[in-house]
Amino acid sequence: MPVEKSELGRGARASYYAQYLLLRGLIGGMRLLPYDRRIAAMGRVMSAIGPLVGFSKRIRANLALTCPDLPEAEIARLCRAVPDNAGRAIMEHFSPDEFTRRQQGARVSGPGAAAFDAAIAEGKPVMLITAHFGHYLATRAALQARGGTPIGCLYRRMANPYFNEIYVDAFLRTGKPMFEQGRRGMMEMVRSLKQGGIIAIVSDLHAHGGAELSFFGKPAVTSVLNAELALKYDAVMIPCYSVRQDNGLDFEIVMHDPVAHTDPITMTQFLNDDLEKMVRQHMGQWFWIHRRWKPWLDLGEQPEDTPG
Repeated sequence: MPVEKSELGRGARASYYAQYLLLRGLIGGMRLLPYDRRIAAMGRVMSAIGPLVGFSKRIRANLALTCPDLPEAEIARLCRAVPDNAGRAIMEHFSPDEFTRRQQGARVSGPGAAAFDAAIAEGKPVMLITAHFGHYLATRAALQARGGTPIGCLYRRMANPYFNEIYVDAFLRTGKPMFEQGRRGMMEMVRSLKQGGIIAIVSDLHAHGGAELSFFGKPAVTSVLNAELALKYDAVMIPCYSVRQDNGLDFEIVMHDPVAHTDPITMTQFLNDDLEKMVRQHMGQWFWIHRRWKPWLDLGEQPEDTPG
Protein backbone atom coordinates (compact mmCIF):
# COMPACT_ATOMS: atom_id res chain seq x y z
CA MET A 1 0.00 0.00 0.00
CA PRO A 2 1.40 3.48 -0.87
CA VAL A 3 2.93 5.37 2.05
CA GLU A 4 4.16 8.88 2.80
CA LYS A 5 7.84 9.77 2.37
CA SER A 6 8.24 10.06 6.12
CA GLU A 7 7.21 6.42 6.55
CA LEU A 8 9.92 5.09 4.23
CA GLY A 9 13.29 3.79 5.32
CA ARG A 10 16.46 5.42 4.03
CA GLY A 11 17.03 2.75 1.39
CA ALA A 12 13.47 2.88 0.08
CA ARG A 13 13.59 6.68 -0.10
CA ALA A 14 16.83 6.57 -2.07
CA SER A 15 15.44 3.95 -4.48
CA TYR A 16 12.17 5.80 -5.05
CA TYR A 17 13.97 9.11 -5.51
CA ALA A 18 16.32 7.61 -8.09
CA GLN A 19 13.34 6.19 -9.99
CA TYR A 20 11.62 9.56 -9.77
CA LEU A 21 14.64 11.40 -11.19
CA LEU A 22 14.87 8.93 -14.07
CA LEU A 23 11.18 9.21 -14.92
CA ARG A 24 11.09 12.96 -14.53
CA GLY A 25 14.15 13.31 -16.75
CA LEU A 26 12.59 11.14 -19.46
CA ILE A 27 9.26 12.97 -19.32
CA GLY A 28 10.96 16.37 -19.19
CA GLY A 29 13.12 15.51 -22.17
CA MET A 30 10.11 14.38 -24.18
CA ARG A 31 8.27 17.59 -23.35
CA LEU A 32 10.89 19.54 -25.29
CA LEU A 33 9.44 18.02 -28.46
CA PRO A 34 6.27 19.33 -30.18
CA TYR A 35 3.14 17.67 -28.83
CA ASP A 36 2.51 15.22 -31.67
CA ARG A 37 6.14 14.12 -31.82
CA ARG A 38 6.49 13.63 -28.06
CA ILE A 39 3.37 11.46 -27.88
CA ALA A 40 4.58 9.24 -30.71
CA ALA A 41 8.12 9.13 -29.33
CA MET A 42 7.02 7.93 -25.89
CA GLY A 43 4.95 5.26 -27.59
CA ARG A 44 8.01 4.04 -29.48
CA VAL A 45 10.14 4.07 -26.32
CA MET A 46 7.65 1.97 -24.36
CA SER A 47 7.23 -0.44 -27.25
CA ALA A 48 11.01 -0.84 -27.55
CA ILE A 49 11.59 -1.55 -23.86
CA GLY A 50 8.54 -3.83 -23.53
CA PRO A 51 10.52 -7.07 -23.97
CA LEU A 52 13.21 -5.84 -21.54
CA VAL A 53 10.92 -4.96 -18.63
CA GLY A 54 8.56 -7.91 -18.87
CA PHE A 55 5.65 -6.31 -20.72
CA SER A 56 5.79 -8.77 -23.61
CA LYS A 57 5.90 -11.73 -21.23
CA ARG A 58 2.82 -10.48 -19.35
CA ILE A 59 0.90 -9.71 -22.54
CA ARG A 60 1.64 -13.16 -23.92
CA ALA A 61 0.60 -14.83 -20.67
CA ASN A 62 -2.71 -12.94 -20.51
CA LEU A 63 -3.44 -13.68 -24.16
CA ALA A 64 -2.56 -17.36 -23.72
CA LEU A 65 -5.07 -17.49 -20.86
CA THR A 66 -7.92 -15.65 -22.58
CA CYS A 67 -7.32 -15.92 -26.35
CA PRO A 68 -5.43 -19.20 -26.83
CA ASP A 69 -6.27 -19.41 -30.55
CA LEU A 70 -4.79 -16.00 -31.41
CA PRO A 71 -2.23 -16.29 -34.24
CA GLU A 72 1.42 -15.63 -33.38
CA ALA A 73 1.55 -12.70 -35.81
CA GLU A 74 -1.29 -10.98 -33.92
CA ILE A 75 0.31 -11.70 -30.55
CA ALA A 76 3.57 -10.18 -31.76
CA ARG A 77 1.68 -7.13 -33.02
CA LEU A 78 -0.04 -6.68 -29.65
CA CYS A 79 3.29 -6.95 -27.84
CA ARG A 80 4.25 -3.79 -29.74
CA ALA A 81 0.88 -2.03 -29.88
CA VAL A 82 -0.10 -2.33 -26.20
CA PRO A 83 3.08 -0.69 -24.80
CA ASP A 84 2.90 1.91 -27.58
CA ASN A 85 -0.61 2.92 -26.49
CA ALA A 86 0.48 2.91 -22.84
CA GLY A 87 3.47 5.12 -23.62
CA ARG A 88 1.29 7.57 -25.52
CA ALA A 89 -1.16 7.69 -22.61
CA ILE A 90 1.64 8.37 -20.11
CA MET A 91 2.97 11.25 -22.19
CA GLU A 92 -0.55 12.61 -22.70
CA HIS A 93 -1.03 12.53 -18.94
CA PHE A 94 2.09 14.66 -18.53
CA SER A 95 1.03 17.06 -21.29
CA PRO A 96 -2.27 17.97 -19.58
CA ASP A 97 -2.88 21.40 -21.09
CA GLU A 98 -2.28 20.45 -24.71
CA PHE A 99 -4.00 17.09 -24.30
CA THR A 100 -7.11 18.63 -22.75
CA ARG A 101 -7.38 21.35 -25.41
CA ARG A 102 -7.07 18.78 -28.19
CA GLN A 103 -9.61 16.33 -26.74
CA GLN A 104 -12.24 18.96 -25.97
CA GLY A 105 -13.21 18.68 -29.62
CA ALA A 106 -13.25 14.87 -29.71
CA ARG A 107 -16.19 13.26 -31.47
CA VAL A 108 -18.77 11.83 -29.04
CA SER A 109 -20.92 8.97 -30.31
CA GLY A 110 -23.25 6.24 -29.10
CA PRO A 111 -26.67 6.13 -27.39
CA GLY A 112 -25.14 6.96 -24.03
CA ALA A 113 -24.46 10.52 -25.20
CA ALA A 114 -28.16 11.40 -25.20
CA ALA A 115 -28.58 9.75 -21.81
CA PHE A 116 -25.66 11.79 -20.49
CA ASP A 117 -27.18 15.05 -21.75
CA ALA A 118 -30.58 14.16 -20.30
CA ALA A 119 -29.13 13.33 -16.89
CA ILE A 120 -27.32 16.66 -16.75
CA ALA A 121 -30.48 18.52 -17.72
CA GLU A 122 -32.40 16.71 -14.96
CA GLY A 123 -29.67 17.20 -12.36
CA LYS A 124 -29.23 13.46 -11.84
CA PRO A 125 -25.91 11.98 -10.71
CA VAL A 126 -23.88 10.25 -13.43
CA MET A 127 -21.24 7.54 -13.14
CA LEU A 128 -19.08 7.20 -16.24
CA ILE A 129 -17.56 3.72 -16.12
CA THR A 130 -14.43 3.38 -18.22
CA ALA A 131 -11.22 1.36 -18.37
CA HIS A 132 -7.50 1.42 -19.12
CA PHE A 133 -8.44 1.58 -22.77
CA GLY A 134 -7.17 4.14 -25.29
CA HIS A 135 -6.79 6.94 -22.77
CA TYR A 136 -9.73 7.42 -20.44
CA LEU A 137 -8.86 11.07 -19.67
CA ALA A 138 -9.92 11.95 -23.21
CA THR A 139 -13.46 11.07 -22.14
CA ARG A 140 -13.23 13.48 -19.24
CA ALA A 141 -11.91 16.33 -21.40
CA ALA A 142 -14.52 15.85 -24.13
CA LEU A 143 -17.52 15.45 -21.84
CA GLN A 144 -16.58 18.36 -19.60
CA ALA A 145 -16.53 20.51 -22.73
CA ARG A 146 -19.81 19.00 -23.96
CA GLY A 147 -21.79 19.40 -20.76
CA GLY A 148 -20.04 22.40 -19.27
CA THR A 149 -20.05 20.51 -15.97
CA PRO A 150 -17.00 19.38 -13.93
CA ILE A 151 -16.40 15.64 -13.90
CA GLY A 152 -14.86 14.19 -10.77
CA CYS A 153 -12.29 11.45 -11.14
CA LEU A 154 -11.29 8.62 -8.79
CA TYR A 155 -7.57 7.88 -8.89
CA ARG A 156 -5.12 5.52 -7.24
CA ARG A 157 -2.02 6.91 -5.57
CA MET A 158 1.34 5.81 -6.99
CA ALA A 159 3.56 3.76 -4.70
CA ASN A 160 6.48 6.12 -5.37
CA PRO A 161 5.61 9.21 -3.29
CA TYR A 162 7.99 11.47 -5.24
CA PHE A 163 6.53 10.49 -8.58
CA ASN A 164 3.01 10.64 -7.14
CA GLU A 165 3.36 14.40 -6.59
CA ILE A 166 3.90 15.19 -10.26
CA TYR A 167 1.39 12.53 -11.29
CA VAL A 168 -1.40 14.10 -9.22
CA ASP A 169 -0.41 17.62 -10.24
CA ALA A 170 -0.79 16.69 -13.91
CA PHE A 171 -4.10 14.96 -13.12
CA LEU A 172 -5.48 18.08 -11.43
CA ARG A 173 -4.73 20.15 -14.52
CA THR A 174 -7.22 18.04 -16.51
CA GLY A 175 -10.02 19.03 -14.15
CA LYS A 176 -11.43 18.89 -10.63
CA PRO A 177 -12.60 17.42 -8.34
CA MET A 178 -10.22 14.52 -7.79
CA PHE A 179 -10.89 11.70 -5.32
CA GLU A 180 -8.00 9.61 -4.05
CA GLN A 181 -8.83 5.93 -3.68
CA GLY A 182 -9.39 5.27 0.02
CA ARG A 183 -11.78 6.10 2.83
CA ARG A 184 -11.59 9.89 2.56
CA GLY A 185 -11.78 9.91 -1.23
CA MET A 186 -14.77 7.60 -1.16
CA MET A 187 -16.60 9.89 1.26
CA GLU A 188 -15.94 12.87 -1.01
CA MET A 189 -17.10 10.94 -4.06
CA VAL A 190 -20.33 9.86 -2.35
CA ARG A 191 -20.97 13.45 -1.30
CA SER A 192 -20.60 14.51 -4.93
CA LEU A 193 -23.07 11.84 -6.10
CA LYS A 194 -25.59 12.94 -3.47
CA GLN A 195 -25.36 16.45 -4.93
CA GLY A 196 -25.98 15.25 -8.48
CA GLY A 197 -22.34 15.25 -9.56
CA ILE A 198 -20.65 13.41 -12.41
CA ILE A 199 -17.95 10.86 -11.57
CA ALA A 200 -15.57 9.03 -13.92
CA ILE A 201 -14.29 5.67 -12.63
CA VAL A 202 -11.79 3.23 -14.14
CA SER A 203 -13.11 -0.20 -13.19
CA ASP A 204 -11.02 -2.85 -14.95
CA LEU A 205 -8.47 -3.71 -12.26
CA HIS A 206 -8.38 -6.73 -9.96
CA ALA A 207 -10.24 -5.68 -6.80
CA HIS A 208 -9.29 -7.36 -3.54
CA GLY A 209 -12.48 -8.38 -1.76
CA GLY A 210 -14.57 -8.07 -4.91
CA ALA A 211 -16.88 -10.59 -6.53
CA GLU A 212 -15.49 -13.39 -8.70
CA LEU A 213 -17.10 -12.54 -12.02
CA SER A 214 -16.08 -13.35 -15.59
CA PHE A 215 -13.95 -11.40 -18.07
CA PHE A 216 -12.92 -12.96 -21.38
CA GLY A 217 -14.43 -16.17 -20.10
CA LYS A 218 -12.09 -16.42 -17.11
CA PRO A 219 -12.61 -15.67 -13.40
CA ALA A 220 -11.82 -12.03 -12.70
CA VAL A 221 -12.29 -10.54 -9.23
CA THR A 222 -14.21 -7.32 -9.77
CA SER A 223 -15.52 -4.61 -7.44
CA VAL A 224 -19.31 -4.32 -7.32
CA LEU A 225 -19.15 -1.07 -5.34
CA ASN A 226 -19.82 1.12 -8.36
CA ALA A 227 -23.09 -0.69 -9.04
CA GLU A 228 -24.03 -0.49 -5.36
CA LEU A 229 -23.50 3.28 -5.40
CA ALA A 230 -25.48 3.68 -8.62
CA LEU A 231 -28.40 1.83 -7.04
CA LYS A 232 -28.21 3.67 -3.74
CA TYR A 233 -28.03 7.17 -5.22
CA ASP A 234 -30.08 6.50 -8.38
CA ALA A 235 -27.12 7.43 -10.58
CA VAL A 236 -27.14 6.98 -14.35
CA MET A 237 -24.30 4.52 -15.02
CA ILE A 238 -22.87 4.85 -18.53
CA PRO A 239 -20.07 2.67 -19.98
CA CYS A 240 -17.82 4.89 -22.08
CA TYR A 241 -14.52 4.43 -23.92
CA SER A 242 -11.87 6.68 -25.43
CA VAL A 243 -11.03 4.99 -28.73
CA ARG A 244 -7.67 6.13 -30.07
CA GLN A 245 -7.85 7.06 -33.73
CA ASP A 246 -5.48 5.99 -36.51
CA ASN A 247 -3.33 9.13 -36.18
CA GLY A 248 -2.42 8.05 -32.63
CA LEU A 249 -3.34 11.47 -31.22
CA ASP A 250 -7.10 11.91 -31.37
CA PHE A 251 -10.00 9.97 -29.85
CA GLU A 252 -13.61 9.13 -30.42
CA ILE A 253 -15.63 8.96 -27.21
CA VAL A 254 -17.99 6.01 -27.49
CA MET A 255 -20.85 6.01 -24.98
CA HIS A 256 -23.05 2.94 -24.63
CA ASP A 257 -26.57 2.65 -23.26
CA PRO A 258 -26.86 3.20 -19.49
CA VAL A 259 -26.69 0.05 -17.39
CA ALA A 260 -30.13 -1.08 -16.26
CA HIS A 261 -30.60 -0.94 -12.48
CA THR A 262 -31.03 -4.53 -11.34
CA ASP A 263 -28.57 -5.86 -8.76
CA PRO A 264 -24.83 -5.23 -8.21
CA ILE A 265 -23.62 -8.59 -9.57
CA THR A 266 -25.70 -8.43 -12.75
CA MET A 267 -24.78 -4.80 -13.40
CA THR A 268 -21.07 -5.37 -12.85
CA GLN A 269 -20.99 -8.47 -15.05
CA PHE A 270 -22.71 -6.43 -17.74
CA LEU A 271 -19.90 -3.87 -17.50
CA ASN A 272 -17.26 -6.61 -17.80
CA ASP A 273 -19.01 -8.02 -20.87
CA ASP A 274 -19.39 -4.56 -22.40
CA LEU A 275 -15.68 -3.84 -21.96
CA GLU A 276 -14.76 -7.23 -23.43
CA LYS A 277 -16.71 -6.41 -26.60
CA MET A 278 -14.82 -3.12 -26.97
CA VAL A 279 -11.46 -4.73 -26.31
CA ARG A 280 -12.10 -7.41 -28.92
CA GLN A 281 -12.72 -4.63 -31.45
CA HIS A 282 -9.54 -2.75 -30.50
CA MET A 283 -7.20 -5.33 -28.97
CA GLY A 284 -4.14 -3.09 -28.93
CA GLN A 285 -5.83 -0.34 -26.94
CA TRP A 286 -6.50 -2.22 -23.70
CA PHE A 287 -3.75 -2.52 -21.07
CA TRP A 288 -3.00 -6.24 -21.37
CA ILE A 289 -0.04 -5.67 -19.04
CA HIS A 290 -2.30 -5.66 -15.98
CA ARG A 291 -2.58 -8.73 -13.76
CA ARG A 292 -6.31 -8.93 -14.24
CA TRP A 293 -7.09 -12.63 -13.81
CA LYS A 294 -7.13 -14.85 -10.75
CA PRO A 295 -4.31 -17.23 -11.82
CA TRP A 296 -1.80 -14.46 -11.16
CA LEU A 297 -2.80 -14.48 -7.50
CA ASP A 298 -1.87 -18.14 -7.26
CA LEU A 299 1.70 -17.00 -7.92
CA GLY A 300 1.56 -14.55 -5.04
CA GLU A 301 1.84 -11.53 -7.34
CA GLN A 302 0.33 -8.13 -6.67
CA PRO A 303 -1.13 -5.56 -9.08
CA GLU A 304 1.63 -3.42 -10.55
CA ASP A 305 2.05 0.30 -9.98
CA THR A 306 1.53 2.01 -13.32
CA PRO A 307 0.46 5.57 -14.17
CA GLY A 308 -3.04 6.03 -15.42
